Amino acid sequence: MFKNFKASEILIIVVVIIVIFVSEYLYLVVGDKDKAIFIGLWPPTILGLLNFINSKSKK
Repeated sequence: MFKNFKASEILIIVVVIIVIFVSEYLYLVVGDKDKAIFIGLWPPTILGLLNFINSKSKK
């Protein structure tokens, strides 16, 4: 399944998953909703950047 992914892409996806869990922890356990929302906005940005870099490198 992961044969098509480069090591850097797997690392970025792992980081995105960690950031999502940190955001959920801050929201549900700590109760710091503003910080959780701010941190929760980063995974789509990171994945969008990964998508952009992949689209440019395949041309």
